[in-house]
Formats: sequence, structure tokens, C-alpha cells
Amino acid sequence: RRSPDLTIAAGAGEFVARAVFWTEDQTPADFLDLAGQHTKARWRTLYRPPPPGPMADRVKAAFTLGSLVGETFLIWQAGDAQQFRNNNQELATFCRILGLGEKMRPRLMAQAKMAEMDEWKDMRQEIVDGHQEIMRTLREQMDDDLALLVDIGAWMRALEIVSKLVQETPEVDKRPLCIGSPALLADMRQDFAKLTPENRRSPLLQPVIAVISELERVWGDPKIGAPTQNMVIRTHEQLRAVMEELTLR
Repeated sequence: RRSPDLTIAAGAGEFVARAVFWTEDQTPADFLDLAGQHTKARWRTLYRPPPPGPMADRVKAAFTLGSLVGETFLIWQAGDAQQFRNNNQELATFCRILGLGEKMRPRLMAQAKMAEMDEWKDMRQEIVDGHQEIMRTLREQMDDDLALLVDIGAWMRALEIVSKLVQETPEVDKRPLCIGSPALLADMRQDFAKLTPENRRSPLLQPVIAVISELERVWGDPKIGAPTQNMVIRTHEQLRAVMEELTLR
């Protein structure tokens, strides 16, 4: 794995044009690591409430499961065993909705034990691997769309978290961190485009692609110069709103 590029563009015209904060081999865990290096992260203030009880809509459930995976990376940063157990119970619930309950149970139980024993160093790779196993198992079930939505949901939650951190960080040169890079947004848009036409056009998912496209347009403009605080606030509000709509209602 390549080390993340920790340099930050200084010239106004370079702020957003360079893929400073994300490379394609990075996971949400890497992204939150980087956010912690560049901000004064108070991770425990960023927890969110659990999603509402079992969802009949498998598309919504997959996106929500992804957001819970993203939450796992946040809780790992906080090193909070109780919150980890709580989130793992939610993960187990949504895995069952998607037919992954039996296959994911051993890993989720092992993760809960590791959290109980404060084995956080070893836990990091375990939760990265768990994210990949969920997607791989869904693909084996011929649920490719659901696998894509788990990944998009995890990244959307990571962006929501990091944009909040950046909102509370005064340095102008840290602001592009809130979208990782235009390349990350393009990657998410391309994943969305791989969904079947039925899901790609569904009213449920329109807010997701609308936000990705809008952020890509705003942050990808080479004429934009130094990003403003209002851009960061607007970015976080857009991400927060779509995550709330799809995963907390």
C-alpha cells in the first residue's frame, strides 16, 4: 500500500486540482487516518444514532449497511469498545436483512471480542477485511448492486465525518480534505453508474448521485481558487442531509 501523500497544495489554483488527500488504493480507514493527522479530531463527538429497525427495502438496507461500516472506522479511531459493540449489533442486523447473517457472524463476533480486549492495533486490518468480505459475499450471491451500495455508503459516511472535522479546522489548506479529492468523487460516480438502470434511476438513490455530482462540479472547478469556509459548510450539510434521509429515517 502506498503511503498517503501528506503534502498540501499551496497555490490557490492547485487547491482542488491535485489529488492530495486520496489515492485509489486507500480505504475509508486510511482516509480517516489522514483526517486525524490534519485536524484536531474529537472522534467521539461524531457518532450518530443507530438506524431505524429492519428495512424491507434491500437497496436502502445495503446503503445503510455501508454507512455502518463507515461508522466502524470512526469508532476504531475513538477506541470505544462499548460503542463498537453497539455498532456491531447494528451491522449484524443489516447483514441478516441482506442474507449475510450466517456468513458474517463469526467475523463480527471475533471483532466484538477484540474490542472487548482492547486489541485495537490488530482490529484495524480486521475491519478493513470485513468491509471487503461483505462486498465479496454479496457478489457471490449475485447481488452486485448491493455490494456497490455498501461501498458507496461507507465512503459517504466517511466523507460526512471528515467534512465535519474540516468545518471545525481553520486552516484554508486543509479544506480540500473534506472531499478527499475529485478523483474519489469520480470513482464514486463511476461505481454508481455500474448499478442496474432500475436502481440507478430509483427515486430513493437520486439524492446520492445528486450530491456526488454537485460536489464533483463545485470542487473540481479548476478556476475555483482557495476553497471557502462556506464551501466546506455546504459540503457537510449536503452529505449530512443525504445520509440522514437514507439511513436514519
